[in-house]
Amino acid sequence: NAVKNGRKAVSQKDLFEAVEVVLVGKEKKDRILSQEERRIVSYHEVGHALVSALQKDAEPVQKITIVPRTMGALGYVMQVPEEEKYLNTKKEIHAMLVGYLAGRAAEELVFDTVTTGAANDIEQATRVARAMVTQYGMSEKFGLIGLETQENQYLNGRTVMNCSDATEAEVDNEVMRILKEAYEEAKRLLSENREAMDRIAEFLIERETITGKEFMQIFRQVTGRNTAQQADDRSRAVAEPGYTGNPAPSESGYAGNNMAPGSGWNNQ
Repeated sequence: NAVKNGRKAVSQKDLFEAVEVVLVGKEKKDRILSQEERRIVSYHEVGHALVSALQKDAEPVQKITIVPRTMGALGYVMQVPEEEKYLNTKKEIHAMLVGYLAGRAAEELVFDTVTTGAANDIEQATRVARAMVTQYGMSEKFGLIGLETQENQYLNGRTVMNCSDATEAEVDNEVMRILKEAYEEAKRLLSENREAMDRIAEFLIERETITGKEFMQIFRQVTGRNTAQQADDRSRAVAEPGYTGNPAPSESGYAGNNMAPGSGWNNQ
């Protein structure tokens, strides 16, 4: 990008944009969304970002955009970790789930319906919730038992269940319970902060792309909080989207620690 623009030095912005291109592709401004679609995508992405801001263990929002990308994303939230991490706590993983499902929750709250845009979010959330139960020993129902084994992490990474069909059915029920609780938590957080969600979504529709700083300025103006950490304890007893042990890029956009949850809007 620096060479293309006739500059001899590479800036932080150039590096940031290069990472974005790798993760979600180039901007595709010739993909024109209807006004209603722009509103839906905007609220979906703001839902992800706002829930992250309301959770103590979530990573800071760097950018929110509703500019479509060549890899299929109609919008996404980018989050940047404050420090490099190799482990995730149970609280962080729970918040990760709440963050993944926040886009869908925002759609339901605002439009009283849901769209196909959350497909990747749901897929990632399901994968993480299942790992909590079958691999990480983070389910009170099953406790410290390894129910799933990864056959070959260097090839397809396929996992195999080490239990009876009856137990596997119970695992499915436990995963559904975890996801339902996370979804209800996302809806609660957004309902309690509806004014902030509306204000930020309106600003995003107008600007198409906003920085984390602009996002936090509106958040503080509406909520009166200086930082997300000052959200009440109930709003924060959870955590956020991740990237290994956490999610990965998808055809809809990035859906992990470095982009919000999820935060790529799924273009079906």
